[in-house]
Amino acid sequence: MSNRIQEEFSQKKEQVRLNKYLSEAGVCSRREADRLIESGKVTVDGKTAQTGMRIMPGQVVKVGAKIVSRQDEMIVLAVNKPRGIVCTEERRERDSIVRFLNYPVRVTYAGRLDKDSRGLLLMTNNGDIINQMMRSANCHEKEYKVTVDKEVTEEFIRKMSGGVPVLDTVTRPCKVVKIGKYTFSITLTQGLNRQIRRMCEALGYEVRDLVRVRIMNIRLGSLKEGQYRKLTDDELNELYDQIKESPGGQR
Repeated sequence: MSNRIQEEFSQKKEQVRLNKYLSEAGVCSRREADRLIESGKVTVDGKTAQTGMRIMPGQVVKVGAKIVSRQDEMIVLAVNKPRGIVCTEERRERDSIVRFLNYPVRVTYAGRLDKDSRGLLLMTNNGDIINQMMRSANCHEKEYKVTVDKEVTEEFIRKMSGGVPVLDTVTRPCKVVKIGKYTFSITLTQGLNRQIRRMCEALGYEVRDLVRVRIMNIRLGSLKEGQYRKLTDDELNELYDQIKESPGGQR
C-alpha cells in the first residue's frame, strides 16, 4: 500500500469490533456507532446487535433495513464548498453537500462549514478519520480567511487572538494575522458553532465572507469552487502521523 491510512483501512480479513466495522463502512464515527447499537437499530445476521461484539467476514450487518459493508477503497476528498450548500446528510435538504457532491461512494464530511461559509471541506468514508480530526481535545488546526465590514485594527487582532467570550465560554487563544484593510486570517484549534462569526460579532464586527483554506496539513490551494480532488498519498501519510500523535489517536 502507498499510504498508512489505507493500509489500516484495508485490513478486513480478521474479525473486527462492530463499532469499527460501522465506522469503516462510512456510517458514522465509532462513538456514534455505539449509540446506534445501544438503540437497537443494528442487526447482525438478523439478530439485534450487542455493544462490543465482533464481526466475522461474511456476516450480514444492517442499520435499520439497509445492509452496510466496509469499502475496499478508502476515500478522502478535498472539496471546495460553495456558499449556500449545507453540511447535512438530511435527505430532505435539497442543497445538502451529499446531494451537491453526488459522489458514487457514500462519503460524509469531517468538520462542517455553515451554509454562508465556503472553502475546504474534507469528505470521507472512513469514520475513524472524522472522529479523530474533529475531537476538540486533539487541537487540530483549521485556518480561515475572513472579510469583515469594518477596518481590521490592532486592538481587534489582539482581542481575537487572546480569546473572546461566546456561548458561555471563552475561545481558546489563536493565531490571527491582518492581511488587508478588511481581511484577516485566523487559525483555530476548536470548533464552536459559528465560532468566527460569533467572535467578530462580540467585538462589533460583521463577517462578510469566510473561507476555510486549511485543515491540518490539507490546503485548499487552487481547487476551484464546487470541485473536489482525492488527497495524495503524501497528504494522507502526514495526516495519519498527526492523527496518530493525538490523544486517543488511531492504534
